Amino acid sequence: MSALSTWKDHLKPIIWPGKVDVVPKGWEIPTNGKKLRIGVPKRSGYTNLVKVTRDPITNSVIVSGLCIDILEAVIRAMPYDVSYELFHFEKPNGEPAGDYNELVYQVYLGRYDAVVGDITILANRSAYVDFTFPFLKSGVGLIVPMKDEVKRNSISFLMPLTWKLWVTSFVFFFLIGFTVWALEHRINPDFRGPANYQASTIFWFAFSTMVFAPRERVYSFGARLLVITWYFIVLVLTQSYTASLASVLTSQKLNPTITSMSSLLQRGERVGYQRQSFIFGKLNDTGFSKSSLVPFDTTEECHELLRNGTVSAAFLETPYLRLFLGQYCNTYKMVEEPFNVDGFGFVFPIGSPLVADVSRAILKVAESPKAMELESTWFKKKEESCPDPVTNPDPNPSTSSRQLGVDSFWLLFLVAFVICVLTLGKSLFFFLKKPTHVDGLWKEFQKPDNDSYINKVEKCPCSSSQLMPENTTPETNQTADG
Repeated sequence: MSALSTWKDHLKPIIWPGKVDVVPKGWEIPTNGKKLRIGVPKRSGYTNLVKVTRDPITNSVIVSGLCIDILEAVIRAMPYDVSYELFHFEKPNGEPAGDYNELVYQVYLGRYDAVVGDITILANRSAYVDFTFPFLKSGVGLIVPMKDEVKRNSISFLMPLTWKLWVTSFVFFFLIGFTVWALEHRINPDFRGPANYQASTIFWFAFSTMVFAPRERVYSFGARLLVITWYFIVLVLTQSYTASLASVLTSQKLNPTITSMSSLLQRGERVGYQRQSFIFGKLNDTGFSKSSLVPFDTTEECHELLRNGTVSAAFLETPYLRLFLGQYCNTYKMVEEPFNVDGFGFVFPIGSPLVADVSRAILKVAESPKAMELESTWFKKKEESCPDPVTNPDPNPSTSSRQLGVDSFWLLFLVAFVICVLTLGKSLFFFLKKPTHVDGLWKEFQKPDNDSYINKVEKCPCSSSQLMPENTTPETNQTADG
């Protein structure tokens, strides 16, 4: 047994078909030891999906991206080993050798055994090649700029409240001031004096409650009850007004400038589309003229075309749309998905036995956490505040801000009005009980009510009735009284 172990230690590693030293899973499909020649697209934009670079030192081609990572995960999920080699579809000068239709056609010509990348499953392509199950969902979305419809100007401070609420508030300010004056006039010296002084006191007392407590004291129970109630109503009004004004001045009401593809056709607007994409043919068949179609390669180019008004809208496939809105979600919005497609799939020759097995492997990967992990890795958002349009397709819903109206405060105004009526009615009732001629009612109202218990109560020195003239001293008062 020891001799056998010594003999095995001197053996060289086994070279398996394909010139690999890893034990294969088992060959169910004869490949004669050849690796699959897989073509990949060469593009300058949206490299999160497929990126082809060349090592400056070794001059070897490096292919990366979400599609390549999914391919590797699918190959590991296959029931047997499949060796492959990636070839980038480009000219000697580094430019793409053709569009995606031409790349897919290379499989039909036999130049490639398969094609992997952001290849959309289309009916016209399936006429000469076979597709696997889609490994990434797709579609075509219409992206348009958003416009802030909130108009701000020098009178924006009036916007939080409706005109009816403004009028109602001013009427009640006057009503409260007048009621307090009527209740306090005969018992409170702060509310007596010349006519112009009394009028200014009414407005001063009412409107000063918005910002601070007025200096004038009130003595009657009815006036105090009314003032406390009005303080509470003013507090609710001012707090609501402040919150609504802050919302008007800082928030945005973003609405799309265009809502559908049909409106673009009716206006004859120019639109953008992804270069080398099937979208050009779809738009041309829909009715867009070739002169109105502007191609772009990268997310930045698309943003620049929309920003400077070269195009009014752009059409992108869903995976590219996720990358675009992950960077510019606060500026643009997808308003429609006019074209439906199956998604991205791997391309094989018609009748290839690999199609069924690769499709099963794709399903295994899609149902595993690996798929979500790969998407999270490659669909990273440059703007962290931007949600994923797949899970949240409308990050900026169009909401109309509601102005505050009388309907929100009618109960408070009703309570204040009832208190005004009751207190004024009570005061008028007791005033009219006194035997006074009708012609002398106004003169009687102007006189202090000496019979009121309030006038018999000693006021605190802060009352204006106790303020002494500047040229009067306590000794003088005592002499005069004596």
